[in-house]
Amino acid sequence: METKLPDAEAAAAEAALETWTNGDGTRRLLSGDAALWTGSDEARWLGWLQAPETWTSELAHYRTLADGIREDGVRHALLLGMGGSSLCVEVLARTFGSGPGCPVFEVVDSTVPAQIRAVDARIDPQRTICFVSSKSGSTIETDVARRHFFERIGDPQRFIAITDPGSGLEKRATEEGWRAVAHGEPEIGGRFSALSPFGLLPAAVLGIDVEDLLGRARRLAGELDPAVELGVTLGALAAAGRDKLTLVISPGLASLGAWLEQLIAESTGKNGHGIVPVDGEGPAAAERYGQDRVFAYVRLASAPDPDQDRALEELAAAGQPVLRIDVESPAELGAEFYRWQIATAAAGAVLGVNPFDQPDVEAAKVAARGLVTAYEESGELPESAARLSSGALSAYTDDTNAAALGPAADLPSLLAAHLGRIGAGDYLALNAFVERCDAHAAPLEALRNRVHNATGAATTLGFGPRFLHSTGQLHKGGPNSAVVLEVTAHDSEDLPIPGQRMSFGVLKDAQSRGDFDVLCERGRRALRVHVAEGDVSQGLEALAAAVDSALS
Repeated sequence: METKLPDAEAAAAEAALETWTNGDGTRRLLSGDAALWTGSDEARWLGWLQAPETWTSELAHYRTLADGIREDGVRHALLLGMGGSSLCVEVLARTFGSGPGCPVFEVVDSTVPAQIRAVDARIDPQRTICFVSSKSGSTIETDVARRHFFERIGDPQRFIAITDPGSGLEKRATEEGWRAVAHGEPEIGGRFSALSPFGLLPAAVLGIDVEDLLGRARRLAGELDPAVELGVTLGALAAAGRDKLTLVISPGLASLGAWLEQLIAESTGKNGHGIVPVDGEGPAAAERYGQDRVFAYVRLASAPDPDQDRALEELAAAGQPVLRIDVESPAELGAEFYRWQIATAAAGAVLGVNPFDQPDVEAAKVAARGLVTAYEESGELPESAARLSSGALSAYTDDTNAAALGPAADLPSLLAAHLGRIGAGDYLALNAFVERCDAHAAPLEALRNRVHNATGAATTLGFGPRFLHSTGQLHKGGPNSAVVLEVTAHDSEDLPIPGQRMSFGVLKDAQSRGDFDVLCERGRRALRVHVAEGDVSQGLEALAAAVDSALS
C-alpha cells in the first residue's frame, strides 16, 4: 500500500500504529481477544480468519455440483440473498463473467415488484437454478423471493440452499428434496462470508478457479502487516474527523465498491461512530472536497485508468489523504476480500466498536414487521399525510423535521431547506426504494452529483431494501451526520407473494416506511419524496430537476 498523507494525518496514523504494535494488536486479533474491541461477543465471530484454510477441503464437492449444473444445460442462476449473502457473488459475476458453458448469474435482493418482474422476463424457468442464500434461513427478502421463484420454476432440483446448519431453510430444503444444501460456518457473520460457501459455491458454478481464489487469500493471510496498516490508518483518520472513505476503484474491479460499502458501513457504523464509505460518487476538482475525506484507490495494475491516476495525484498534491492499493489482476479478488476484512476488524478496534454486530439493522426490521402486522389485520398500511404535493411528487416527514424545515411554497423550496441542513462533515444519504436499473440510476446519480458539486459534501446512493443490510446500519447507528433523502414510488403493477396476504409492493412499502420512521425516531434529518403516479423514471427526473432548482 502506498500512503500519501498530510502531516497531521500522518502523525495520527503513526501514533495509532505505534499503539497497535505496542498493544500486540495483530496477535490479539488472530487469537480472538474480545477486549481488543469492546469485550463483548467478538470472539465468537472470527471464523472468517481461518476461511482460506477451512474451506479448501470442500472445493472438490463444489466443483462436482457445478459440473452437474452445466451438464443439465442450466443457463441462468439466481442468487436469492441479501447483504453479505449476495454482494460477494455480484462482485464475482460482474468481474469475471461466466465461464464456457456456465450459467449467467444474477443477484435477486429486492422486494420492488418491478425488479422481480424484470428478472422474470430475463430467465427461462426450465433452464434456471436458484441459490437460496441465508445464514439464518429466515431473511424475509430471501424468503419471499424463494416463494416466488419456487412457484415459477416448480422443480425442487432447481434449488440449492446455502445456510448455517440447523436453520429452517435447511429443514425446508431437506423436506422438499432440493438439489443440495451447503453449510456455512456459524462463527462467520454474513458480511465476512465471502471466502466461505456463500461465495465459493457460486464462484465454482461461475467457472472461477476457486483453488486459486482461496490460495491467493492464504498468501495474503501469511503477511498481514499491509492489511492491518490499512485498517488502523482508516480508523485513526476517522477518529480525527476524516471519516468519509471515498472509494476510487479501477473499472475492471468497479463492482467491488458495493461489497466494500456494506462491509465497512455495517461493521463500523454504530454507537455514534463510523466510517462512511462513498462508492460511485462522480469525480470533482480537488477544491470541491472538504476536510472529512480520505481516498482509497484500488488500482488494477494490469489495466489502470489514466484519468484516475491523474485525479488521485492531484488530490494528494492538494493535501487530501490518499491510500493506493495496487491489485495485480482480477484473480487477486480473494486476497482483496481478506485484506479488507482484516482492515475492517482493525479499524473497528481503533474506533472502539464491535465490527461483527449490527444492532440498528434490527430496528428497521421491527418497524417494518409492525407495519406488515397492521396490514395483515386491516388490509391496508396506515395512512401518512403528505406535507406538500407537487404534480406526481409528494413529500413526507415527521413533526420534528417539519418544524425544522418550516413552511414551503413548493417542492424546490422544501428541498432547499432540507439540503440547506448539510453542514461541514455531513453527507447526503440518498436512499431509493425503486427498481435498480439504468433508467432510474441515471437521474439519481445526477441528483447526488449535483448536491456534491454544490455543497462539497459526500454523497451516497443506496437502493432499497438492499441498503438496509449495508449503509442502513450506519445511517441509524453511526454519527448523526447523514442528511437523508428517501425516495419511494408507487407500483404500477404489484406482485403477489405466494402463501402470503401481503404483496411484494406492500412489503417494500413497509420496509421503506419502517426505516424512515426509525431514522426520525433517532433524530436524523430526513425527508421522503414519493413518486405517487405516472412513470417512475419521469418522476425521478422531476425530482432531480427540483433539486437542481433548489440548489440554484
